[in-house]
Amino acid sequence: MGHTSLEKIIALQKKPSNIRNICILAHVDHGKTTLADCLVASNGIISTRLAGKLRYLDSREDEQIRGITMKSSAISLHFSTGETEYLVNLIDSPGHVDFSSEVSTAVRLCDGAIVVVDAVEGVCPQTQVVLRQAWLENIRPLLVINKMDRLIVELKLSPLEAYTHLQKILEQVNAVTGTLFASKVLEERAAKDTEEQQPAPGEQVYDWSAGLEETDDSHLYFSPDQGNVAFASAIDGWGFSIRMFAQIYSQKMGIRSELFLKTLWGDFYLNAKAKKIMKGAQSKGKKPLFVQLVLDNIWSLYDAVVTRRDKEKVDKMVTSLGIKVMARDLRHADPKVLLSAICSQWLPLSQTVLSMVCEKLPAPTDIAAERVEALMSVGARRFDSLPEETQQLKKAFLECASEDEAPVIIFVSKMFAVDSRALPENKQRPLTQEELSQRRELARQRHAERQAANQSSESTETAIGGSGQTAVTANDTGPDADALCAQTEALAAKASVEGPRREHFVAFARVYSGVARRGRKVFVLGPKYDPALATLPRGCFPDDAPPSVPHMASCTLERLYLLMGRELEELDEVPAGNVLGIGGMEEFILKSATISTSAACPPFTPLNFEATPIVRVAIEPKHPSEMQKLVQGMRLLNQADPCAEVLIQESGEHVLLTAGEVHLQRCLDDLRERFARIEISVSEPIVPFRETVIRPPKVDMVNEELGRQQKVAVARQAREEQSRYPEGVQVDPSGLVVLTTPNKLATLGVRALPLPDEATRLLEGNAELIRTMEQFNLMAREGRTMEISPKTLEAVRSFRAELASHLQGRRWRDAVDRIWAFGPRRCGPNLLLNSLEGYCRPSVWQCLEAPQGGAGPATPLTLRDLDSSVVSGFQLAALAGPMCEEPLMGVCFAVESWEVRPASRPDRQELGSAARAEEEAEAPAAGGGPGRRRGDAAGSGGGDCYGPLSGQLIAATKEACRYAFQAKSQRLMAAMYTCEIMATAEVLGRVYGVLSKREGRVLSEEMKEGTDMFIITAVLPVAESFGFADEIRKRTSGLASPQLVFSHWEVIPSDPFWVPTTEEEYLHFGEKADSANQALKYVNAVRRRKGLYVEEKLVEHAEKQRTLSKNK
Repeated sequence: MGHTSLEKIIALQKKPSNIRNICILAHVDHGKTTLADCLVASNGIISTRLAGKLRYLDSREDEQIRGITMKSSAISLHFSTGETEYLVNLIDSPGHVDFSSEVSTAVRLCDGAIVVVDAVEGVCPQTQVVLRQAWLENIRPLLVINKMDRLIVELKLSPLEAYTHLQKILEQVNAVTGTLFASKVLEERAAKDTEEQQPAPGEQVYDWSAGLEETDDSHLYFSPDQGNVAFASAIDGWGFSIRMFAQIYSQKMGIRSELFLKTLWGDFYLNAKAKKIMKGAQSKGKKPLFVQLVLDNIWSLYDAVVTRRDKEKVDKMVTSLGIKVMARDLRHADPKVLLSAICSQWLPLSQTVLSMVCEKLPAPTDIAAERVEALMSVGARRFDSLPEETQQLKKAFLECASEDEAPVIIFVSKMFAVDSRALPENKQRPLTQEELSQRRELARQRHAERQAANQSSESTETAIGGSGQTAVTANDTGPDADALCAQTEALAAKASVEGPRREHFVAFARVYSGVARRGRKVFVLGPKYDPALATLPRGCFPDDAPPSVPHMASCTLERLYLLMGRELEELDEVPAGNVLGIGGMEEFILKSATISTSAACPPFTPLNFEATPIVRVAIEPKHPSEMQKLVQGMRLLNQADPCAEVLIQESGEHVLLTAGEVHLQRCLDDLRERFARIEISVSEPIVPFRETVIRPPKVDMVNEELGRQQKVAVARQAREEQSRYPEGVQVDPSGLVVLTTPNKLATLGVRALPLPDEATRLLEGNAELIRTMEQFNLMAREGRTMEISPKTLEAVRSFRAELASHLQGRRWRDAVDRIWAFGPRRCGPNLLLNSLEGYCRPSVWQCLEAPQGGAGPATPLTLRDLDSSVVSGFQLAALAGPMCEEPLMGVCFAVESWEVRPASRPDRQELGSAARAEEEAEAPAAGGGPGRRRGDAAGSGGGDCYGPLSGQLIAATKEACRYAFQAKSQRLMAAMYTCEIMATAEVLGRVYGVLSKREGRVLSEEMKEGTDMFIITAVLPVAESFGFADEIRKRTSGLASPQLVFSHWEVIPSDPFWVPTTEEEYLHFGEKADSANQALKYVNAVRRRKGLYVEEKLVEHAEKQRTLSKNK
């Protein structure tokens, strides 16, 4: 197929039923970009010979150097089958775990996906991740099993062994899909059960079915006979589906192609005598049809062309296939060139994949109603609770309406930076034939002028005549020549004075409804915009100059682009169902946004990011005078990368958060070369830790049980520590800390308890739910209402029940109902418990206790004055622990006493006479009238919520929590990566060596069936992971490649402040106990980085050095 013109693509954009928006998803190095090259080559954009080598959609230099994709790139392809023409908007996405956020941005804009799996490696960790992302976005996947040539050339499997291996890969992929489907059905069943009416008390109804039996899931799974699986070798340029061979053999053998479609994959064989297709190939020891009719032929071709290089056999095959091969390909020294020439005509990959895409994947007009509702549901609100005008937009979504009156709805999934010279409006326009001929004529005339000027120097008379002729010649050129001269000189001047390059941002977007047209005014809706709270007049449009509304802006669509990989083409309008780029939106959109002409349109649900930014570095310019350039550059980087985050810490450091080491390197390169263009200094990676407490250990550091003597020694050590506490702090042996404020008006008693691990994980996993609860409670205190969907209420109810099941025992009695607050930031994995007698405050579970649609609890409860001060002090303590100012995790603080005394008489005498008189005048009103303060009614002693006592109580609560924390066994928690390593048997020992050196721990080791590869699963501290991938590649000569994904937080078992106390510990560790303490090393490193005091001895018992030769 030749190169497709821009006019043809614009015409196809107006037929949404013939548009396919697809993305390519896979694990790293499974061949996504090579497959994309083959599809791009089918449109004549690149040469078929360069497909797989050029990697056209990897436009960045570092992508070409590393050989991995780092960003999502889109390109529009034209494909025709029969008389029907299709427009395929293809998005290539990264496979590396560090760039999984780019996958999320691509999946949101698509209706279908091509999942690529390596035929040798099978299902890898990132394959499971992309399948889950496609499932969450409710898009339909197709499967391409790539690198089939490796089964022949590398593993040297027979066709029958390869068939068995392919069956196992299909089973693995379908197992992942089945798990996702089962979890969805079980969730729906649970929701249905809660909505159904409970049976009468006398009835006992038991239903053990899970609902999986009744639900049809046959269409979800991958099977070649369903037409949603293709087999390919993208590097050799071939691929096929069952349908292709069914059509070939139905013509040759006279058997219906429908019968072949059903039997070509499976336990069927061909009975040559009876000329029938029969079942039971495995039991009868016969070759399955797929092996006999498909794989045997491909294996024979590889044997003749690559292995034996049998020219005669190759000629016979080429003749029998009826294809033509060029003589230069037959003579080429590389057999892969000949192989590619034969296969690309016999089994064209692009034809196979694109025909499968157009046949099996939905058009934008076929978008599911379930997906529309999921996209439009704002936060915790259900779709049917949205305003009526908002719900009416669903119809425009489903119809993919392209009429002028249809509301425009566009979703921007990310912003990407483009060099200003790459924009279509800044490119030099190619010259027409007329302009070329005019410039050619002008060049001839100038040449004639120079020759005449040279001749004029021979004599004076000739010079005069020559100059006159020259003048006449110059005047004869006419105004056109002068204009061309001026244009050429202007272009040269522009090129010489052009300033430094400037990055422009283009929004990566899709039109879901309406027509995006240049010059059209639209609303830009931020992620926090809520159409129900927007105070806009009904039927308000962007042209009406609407009033200021939070999280909403009005702007004009300045420039629209067609995304063509490395190129951009300018468009005037883009109808619904198409992927496009929008220029000039950098002032209105940070990372993602929803664009609409209707103010009733809700913002789309946030993207599902699989990677968490965990690696952080501090950045500063090498020259302090360039600080402003660094700030501007980091702002641009934050906008250009969907996963990167930029922070300014309290210390003034500019911190960059990234998803991993490769992602960090790419961001730093972008900052140096594109956004800031300055030299920068980068700190060592800042690794986050967490602080926690554990139950008192039962054994000492040498694993000896703590006897009575040892316990006495530990108690003596605790008493010594008690003497170090400042005045006003009392700590009893049980760990209760009683602290009094400096003005002696408030006393607080706090005890720290370790939360069970299951409860900590539960709190950490439900942070969004806790945030919704806090938002409801805040609005309830302010007297406002907030509707919560039944699904969210059910999630809160099950969260409460699960938390109660984890908090069992005497010390946790009624703990769930006594929760005062969560922290830090009111949604973290730490608890503040109300253990005060006689203080019943409003519950954190108000959304469950409130009547449906109400805002307050059934029984009105009052807050004590200064209640918020205690909560604020707890939040501060949970945000920065005492060990190294890192956040706490898995700690519960129980407030067991809280007394606030009224101001003493001497304090009142310090007041002026006028103030005293005013106070006495107000006293009767405060006795029992309506002016009585809430704090007095609660018996708090009349403290001012915003006075000095409030601040002192915040500080006292924070210090009490810190001392209570230190009274328990303190431990540090490290962030842990899950590490998946694929390695061959000969390098396993080296892999284990690198892991043990970096404090790693191997969890499992499995051999991949049919290969010599081992899959090692390990956990590795994030603090020890920097340089791990490079070291493991060096040690194993590139035979092992790790994938690191953030997994969990793990307690470091050693006590950072441990000193020997028992006799066995003194014998084992010595009096100094100066052996390496991993936890203390981390604590000191963090304290040193933060500028905190570090207790360490540099020199002990120093003495002068003496040499043997001479005493000095």
